[in-house]
Amino acid sequence: MIILKEYLFTFGWALVGSLSMAIALAIMLRVFSWLTPINEWEEIKKGNVGVAIVIASVIISAAIVIGNTII
Repeated sequence: MIILKEYLFTFGWALVGSLSMAIALAIMLRVFSWLTPINEWEEIKKGNVGVAIVIASVIISAAIVIGNTII
């Protein structure tokens, strides 16, 4: 029974971490879009690969930073 309890605690913290990460990334993307002079999502829809690479690198770098602070 103790193992099940520990499993549920671990699952709960994993869920909290995932939701926190998603919220932090969404906020970070809003701030990044607010700070840049172009509309990144329109450029990506037009097929601008350079902007897509920049957005992907921002997301990955923020995820690495957030992930390292959680650990």
